[in-house]
Amino acid sequence: MSIVPVRGADIEGAEVAWFAPLCSDDFRHLGVPDGELRSSWAHTSRIAQRAEELGFRNILCPSSYQVGQDTLTFVAGMAPRLKTMSMLAAIRCGEVQPAMLARTVATLDHMTEGRLTLNVISSDFPGEVADSAFRYRRSWEVVEILKQAWTQDKIDYAGEIYQIKGLSTDPVRPYQSGGPLLYFGGYSPDALELCGAHCDTYLMWPEPKALIAQRMRDAHERAAKYGRVLDYGLRVHMIVRDTEAEAREYARELVSRLDDGKGAEIRGRALDAVSLGVALQSANRDRADDEGYVEPHLWTGIGRARSGCGAAIVGSVDQVLSEIHAYQKMGIRAFIFSGYPHLQECEIFGTKVLPQLKTVNLAQAYGRVPTQTPATPLGVGRRQ
Repeated sequence: MSIVPVRGADIEGAEVAWFAPLCSDDFRHLGVPDGELRSSWAHTSRIAQRAEELGFRNILCPSSYQVGQDTLTFVAGMAPRLKTMSMLAAIRCGEVQPAMLARTVATLDHMTEGRLTLNVISSDFPGEVADSAFRYRRSWEVVEILKQAWTQDKIDYAGEIYQIKGLSTDPVRPYQSGGPLLYFGGYSPDALELCGAHCDTYLMWPEPKALIAQRMRDAHERAAKYGRVLDYGLRVHMIVRDTEAEAREYARELVSRLDDGKGAEIRGRALDAVSLGVALQSANRDRADDEGYVEPHLWTGIGRARSGCGAAIVGSVDQVLSEIHAYQKMGIRAFIFSGYPHLQECEIFGTKVLPQLKTVNLAQAYGRVPTQTPATPLGVGRRQ
């Protein structure tokens, strides 16, 4: 029994995704740069292709201004190389004028034949320190304009930030009915309001299960105000080995060369380094035991050298499966996993754990795009 009602409760299985380290986030030892693992087209595209081969259903393509590659350019480059796996592209609301972003996303949706999902982000821009309420208001308006562009003949929008009158949407029809699914993470009241009103999957970072359960209740309460029901997702790292002892030893090895000063530098370079979500990940480390475990299999050591998602599920194959099943019983249906180095851990998880999980593609499950659909010319598109 899930903690809260979930969208599409009759769907069996989970959408299991991997992670594309576009933002210089790949290490053999955390905090120690490795030239072979630096963010590059060759390295990151290889990870994405291997994830598809192993059967992952989606891959998160993150965004950062400080380091790494451009997200939407990477997605466009991968579109002809991937045949079954979706891509979860991070979009920073306000970075691109919303009508232009709608056109870009629609083009990418056709290039991927409907295998595009979006992670809505509300971070500051370089040189900007904006009030949280303003950033989420900006994201709210961007999302509303995107939805008009994807479902109506014209954009007519009079907001506090954006005003668009009578703009034809003929060239921006997406491949998917209604446009790509929107994944969203955030913890402030303004963030939850945006997710409840407009987004599809509420993404959470790892915390003790009791806290995750409360996050789900809070998000459900906001969505219910708008007559909506959400999906729920978890973004967490993975360290899985044949035995728990091997997994814990690998966790220790991963941080064995970490200088705390370097770790703080890595955490601080992200534009969301002072966000509420990042503060909550720091709180995990504060409440953990001497080895960094805040739960028997939830290790917070990753967060010593990473802003954002800062914990890993650590254990044997059976233990990791039990943890995933426990989250599924709570009502979590979308998982975004990663590990260091990302190609190695993709291979381990993809061969030892993934074959034992029933997986789905959420866009297909919700009928956004049929399993087999002939390509629709850009500018023709489907209507809701």
